[in-house]
Amino acid sequence: MSTPKVLVADPISERGVAELSEGKLLQVDVMTGLSEEALLKIIGDYQGLVVRSQTKVNARVLEAATQLKVVGRAGVGVDNVDVDAATKRGVIVMNTPGGNTISTAEHAFSLMMAISRNIAQADASVKSGKWDRKSFEGVELNGKSLAILGMGRIGTEVASRANAFGMRVLAYDPYLSAARAKSLHVELVERLDEIIPQADFITMHMPLTPETRHMLNAERLAKAKKGVRIVNCARGGLIDEVALYEALKTRHVAAAALDVFEVEPPPAGFPLGELSNIVFTPHLGASTAEAQESVGIEVAQQIRAALLQGEIRNAVNMPSVDAKTLAQLSPYVTLSEKLGLFLSQVVTKRSNALNVNFQGKINELNTKPVSRAVLLGFLRQAGGEEVNIVNAPGFAQHLGLKVSESSESVSPDFAELIELTATGEGGWASVAGTFFGSTPRIVKINGRHVEARPEGVLFIFENRDRPGIVGEVGTLFGKHGVNIASMSLSRNEVGGRVLTVLNLDSVPGPALVEELLSNPDIYTCQTVNLGR
Repeated sequence: MSTPKVLVADPISERGVAELSEGKLLQVDVMTGLSEEALLKIIGDYQGLVVRSQTKVNARVLEAATQLKVVGRAGVGVDNVDVDAATKRGVIVMNTPGGNTISTAEHAFSLMMAISRNIAQADASVKSGKWDRKSFEGVELNGKSLAILGMGRIGTEVASRANAFGMRVLAYDPYLSAARAKSLHVELVERLDEIIPQADFITMHMPLTPETRHMLNAERLAKAKKGVRIVNCARGGLIDEVALYEALKTRHVAAAALDVFEVEPPPAGFPLGELSNIVFTPHLGASTAEAQESVGIEVAQQIRAALLQGEIRNAVNMPSVDAKTLAQLSPYVTLSEKLGLFLSQVVTKRSNALNVNFQGKINELNTKPVSRAVLLGFLRQAGGEEVNIVNAPGFAQHLGLKVSESSESVSPDFAELIELTATGEGGWASVAGTFFGSTPRIVKINGRHVEARPEGVLFIFENRDRPGIVGEVGTLFGKHGVNIASMSLSRNEVGGRVLTVLNLDSVPGPALVEELLSNPDIYTCQTVNLGR
């Protein structure tokens, strides 16, 4: 049997390379800075590929990588890897989500201190030959309110340091339980619009998703205290840079520090660069010797485990099972992830318990990967790219979410059923799915029997059962240009409450929703987006 070959295409730490090469069980070639054409010529010889952010592992590269089994990304994001193309070709994609936690937390805190005392501006002034003490009066951190937006690993470390500095630490994270917040010594604030006006400092540690893009926009910045200071070491796009420019220019925001930008590097003539009350760093959150060494060692250990023992760690595109079992479980895994994503959007936030109940013949299979897929879907909005099918249980534990499984040998209504129930401070919600032949379907919502495709945009509403209301709803959707692909109704009794589920071709706009709710016979409504 030939020795598996691994290509290190981007720089990682020397210890990471040494870890890969240990025992000469793998042939390790370090060739960094390759052009795409050069990479295409050699990638067909390798079973493993290690990258950071420079090398683009696109569909063309993956097609040429005929022997490739695993791609290891030394870092959190996998934006430079075409994960869909890799999955189709059976290539495992791994990342190292924990390696830069401390370095990013420390960088965020360093920037917060820098803008509280005008460090960068004062340094530039002295170097220009001035001695202008009055212009650079700062503020203390002690006694100030810090709003942490996102209490994942990095946000938690920032909170620990802020507590040590005597700050009042407020936290906004829709997925953090009250018990977990208490153990972290932070004050949990339910709504983003409630935490912003209380903060003297704001630091951001959320993943970038459609829901979090521009979460700090002009409207929210206007609600902030005059003189607030803002730090972003998470993802460019969390802040509306145009709105931030205006708020800094008027000094409503006293100062800001950005390590990440909507476009990296910022283009020439970048408006924020004109201002004196902002500090920039070039995406340095993970740029410490310790972090680089940590992710290098971590990715090396993962590549070795995958190629030498068949063990999968921190995979972003497959569960830890053998190929035969994976093929058998694949339809269940896909359905379960969609059910988890559905439930996360309909349940009251801050859930503290999630149960996965298996009924009928599915219990003859290994349901562990299916439960992981449920959890992955349920946590997708909370963790973004940090959460994957391997680290989802640890992510849930960190958020204070207790996950349990239960099983029943038979299902009253179906040959097999997967039912999820989430509970929290605001109540509970449930969803269940099964297969009609090989076709997946959502068949229960909160115990009510429905039938809907688990894909695309779903719109769920409750209404009073009366003649004509279905026509009124259909006319309203037509008026707003939203096509209804299918409809399922479930009523509890004649003249009672009806739960209706629509599969839509597009997302209904705010005006449609507002007009719908103006009807006194429509009680509640909610949009759920399950993607493709």
